[in-house]
Amino acid sequence: MNDDLRLALALADEADAITMRFFRDASLSVKTKVDRTPVTEADLAVETLLRERLGEERPDDTIVGEELGVTGSSSRRWIIDPIDATKNFMRGIPVFATLLALENEVGIVSAPALGMRWWAARGEGAFCNHRAIRVSAIATIEEAQLSYDGIADFDKARLADPFLALARRCARTRAFGDFWSHMLVAEGACDIAIEPEVALWDMAAVQVIVEEAGGRFSDLGGNARADGGSGVSTNGALHEAVLHSFSPAAGEKVPQADEGDRVQREGHAPHPPAAPSPRKRGEGQKS
Repeated sequence: MNDDLRLALALADEADAITMRFFRDASLSVKTKVDRTPVTEADLAVETLLRERLGEERPDDTIVGEELGVTGSSSRRWIIDPIDATKNFMRGIPVFATLLALENEVGIVSAPALGMRWWAARGEGAFCNHRAIRVSAIATIEEAQLSYDGIADFDKARLADPFLALARRCARTRAFGDFWSHMLVAEGACDIAIEPEVALWDMAAVQVIVEEAGGRFSDLGGNARADGGSGVSTNGALHEAVLHSFSPAAGEKVPQADEGDRVQREGHAPHPPAAPSPRKRGEGQKS
């Protein structure tokens, strides 16, 4: 285990202690941000703690957080989402997590109320609760299980029609939502996770974990980056077909797995639809 991952796991322990102290606390303080999404005192307490610890342990690194912005100018960037699924947290729903990433190197998703923690580091594989995880071998959309956040997000992004067409082809669909959709793909329990509107801090840890689990992560344009404004996680075998379903040229031939791999190796982003502009997940609606 590398030193950055070891540090991130220790920080996740401290973050979990804070979130669980506030979880289901009737006196939890909640404010509304400029973008009309909620922020709780727990969000602020977690991000403040992580910034302090990173400042002590990695003083030369940049920190990017959902609530407190950017500190530093180094190319080594730690990305913090103190509580992903804040609205769940506020309502006492145990599906929430702290997301921490060293950009493109280390990712941790820690969901203490579920008793689950996923993590990965480049070249070291992906794990959940110390168990190695791997994406599924499902080979067709018709066999696949799809997870997403909410239909309204696709409506806002003007992607409801292609999303529903894809969902109807899948064997099963469930809105597990937020980080959990992507972690279920990494575990092999689901095969596709799609979010049409997300921010860097929603996806930075997710990308590392999904890819280290053998899957593929991209935005809806096929770009393997966490700051593309949308997020698609698959088992890899289904990725080209999923991207194609959102393409304006959806009537064209869908590439087979080996063809899609070849296109990606040659450096061309396959089937680039008009992805929504980068926004926070469910801006003005959910968190």
